Amino acid sequence: MSDLLPETVLTDRLRLEQLGPANPDPSTFYEHTREEAPDIEETTEYVSWSPNRTPAAGVEFLENAAESWAAGEGATYVVRPREGEPGAGAFAGTTGLGLDWDRDRGELGIWLRKPFWGRGYSGERADAMLALAFERLDLELVGVSHLPGNENSERAITKYVERHGGRRAGRFRNRLTDADGTVHDTIEYSVSQQEWREADGAETAVEFR
Repeated sequence: MSDLLPETVLTDRLRLEQLGPANPDPSTFYEHTREEAPDIEETTEYVSWSPNRTPAAGVEFLENAAESWAAGEGATYVVRPREGEPGAGAFAGTTGLGLDWDRDRGELGIWLRKPFWGRGYSGERADAMLALAFERLDLELVGVSHLPGNENSERAITKYVERHGGRRAGRFRNRLTDADGTVHDTIEYSVSQQEWREADGAETAVEFR
C-alpha cells in the first residue's frame, strides 16, 4: 500500500514532505517538540501527543512515522511553507492521513507551530489530503475531529468540511485517550468521496510527487 503514497505533495503555498528519521533533521524536530520549546504548551493543548522529553524520544517518533508509512497504515508529512511565504522552507509542523483500509476510511490530523497559525494552512493542507484520499487512494470516507473547546480548529475544520460538502457528526463521549492517559470527548466531522466530487473537490490544485 505504501507505494501509493506520494513522498511530496505540493499546494499553492505549502510543500508537504514524507516525515521520517532523516526529514526533518532529528535535532530540528526535537528543538520544536521538546518540553521547553517556545509556545509548546499552547501548541500541544489540544493534541493527543506530549512534548518530547529527550532527543531519543523525538527520534522514536520519527521512526514510528516511517514504520506506519511502510506498513500502509498512515502517511505523515512535514509541513513547510513554499517560496514566497514567510518562513519559507522552515519546519512548520506535521500533518497526516491515517489509513483504515478495512473500513475504506482515512483520518486527518495536523499540528502547527504557533508562528504559522492564522494563515489558512490547515484548510489548504486539508484540501490536499482529501485529494490524496479520494483521487489517489480511492477511499470512501475521510474523518476529522477536534477536542471540545478548541475554537481555532473548530473554525478551520467547519470551513473546509462545508466547502467540500461534508458534515458534522456530533460530539462523542470518552472517545480519545491522550498520551498521559486522560480521556476526552471529541467533536467529529466527515466528508465522503461522493460529497467531495459533487462539491468539485476533484478540481483542487495539488501535485503529487
